[in-house]
Amino acid sequence: MTYKKAVFTGLIAAFVSVSTFSVAQAPAKYEPTLDSLNRHPLPQWYAGAKLGIFIHWGLYSVPGWAPLNHPDHDFNSADYIKYNPYAEWYLNVLRIDGSPTQAYHREHFGANFSYYDFAPAFNRESRKWNPDQMATVFRDAGARYVVLTSKHHEGFTLWPSTTPNPSPTLPKAAQHAERDIVGDLTAAVQKQGLRMGLYYSGGYDWTFNTGPIETNSDYETVKPESQAYGDYAFAQIHELIDRYHPAVLWNDIDWPKTGKPLEVEADYYNAVPDGVIDDRFGIAHSDFTSPEYQKLDKISEKKWEECRGLGRSFGYNRAEGEAETIAPGELIALLVDIVSKNGNLLLDVGPEADGTIPPVQMERLKALGAWLKQNGEAIYDTTPWTMAVGKSAEGDDLRFTRKGDDLYVTILGKPKATTLTVDGLSANPNGKVTELGDPKPLVTKAEGGNLRIALPAQLKGDYAFSFKFAGYAR
Repeated sequence: MTYKKAVFTGLIAAFVSVSTFSVAQAPAKYEPTLDSLNRHPLPQWYAGAKLGIFIHWGLYSVPGWAPLNHPDHDFNSADYIKYNPYAEWYLNVLRIDGSPTQAYHREHFGANFSYYDFAPAFNRESRKWNPDQMATVFRDAGARYVVLTSKHHEGFTLWPSTTPNPSPTLPKAAQHAERDIVGDLTAAVQKQGLRMGLYYSGGYDWTFNTGPIETNSDYETVKPESQAYGDYAFAQIHELIDRYHPAVLWNDIDWPKTGKPLEVEADYYNAVPDGVIDDRFGIAHSDFTSPEYQKLDKISEKKWEECRGLGRSFGYNRAEGEAETIAPGELIALLVDIVSKNGNLLLDVGPEADGTIPPVQMERLKALGAWLKQNGEAIYDTTPWTMAVGKSAEGDDLRFTRKGDDLYVTILGKPKATTLTVDGLSANPNGKVTELGDPKPLVTKAEGGNLRIALPAQLKGDYAFSFKFAGYAR
């Protein structure tokens, strides 16, 4: 998982310029043209979902290691590639002489141990995995949808693909997982009432163009563009669409021009009319944009989705611990901030080879789920208010969302006083203010153009506190 920030800045700007579109009626059949694709309406389920779980799981989960460098994901740093913190890039960094990953691999597995020799261990370990248990964890965390890496840059698929990989260097046993992980998780996720989406690495496949990527210019030159790869990617993405009907089609990096991206997207919409597509197909159409480890500064008219790991990596990195994992309060504040600006959070977990979610990540998921159980009304199915960010007169950091005529105000962190004063709100004799989780109305007082609320002596929960201003968003 990654894309080079500098390389894709221009593409992202182009996608943002497409913005939201107005449609009287979705076409009965989508054609492989931008005009037709751009008439696809954003499904309400996705607009209101707000939280999804990303899963990076593959052969890289067996070694499960990356150096603890670049905590701010400074993609343009001169040594970023050699010290890549993304464990799912293990194969690429392994082939860079002098890299920490190469040294780690030789110490633990030997210089003659091929990356694809991890396939038997992955197949053995993944047989222990319980998809129903994993899906329950995601439901309890408050997620509304899940996106699984069906194929990452390494080329190993998590479903028994019937499209043969023509690479002469790839052992047949390492072409795909023995277990239909995509199918098993799709069934488990849907059983929990969640939507299931699939990630596919269209822009890179290191079995076709091995690289390695060592310098910034390699990000482009390593993209396979042969007719053979275009046909291969086209066939595999249609396998995923036809077999699993994913609610999200999440492509990464780019799509080969030989792989007919317009036709792929039209075929997907015709098969899954209420599905959504990200902005990484290399064409000027998407349902949402996908900044990576980056937030937006203001409300975006175009729907967006931040993707990031709970730690610095997407794939499992055994070197990560508390210090490298986002704190519960920061995670909750991140979600609230994103939602206030018309975004979703696609939060990644990196399971171990046997599907176990690391304890430090489980703790975060449980904290997030507990907070959403009380405060989800201020998150799910909301829309942005007239502004996203504010400060109370007491100095509290505030975020705003709305649902119909109701305004939701969330304090990030502990309140700084026993009162909360919100600028720009006047008295509303027909409205009332409550803390979510407690139906008892709070005492309010209008002061000029502001509204002051007496906070409860004992607030519910931790980290962030949401209040419903019923009738105040008119």
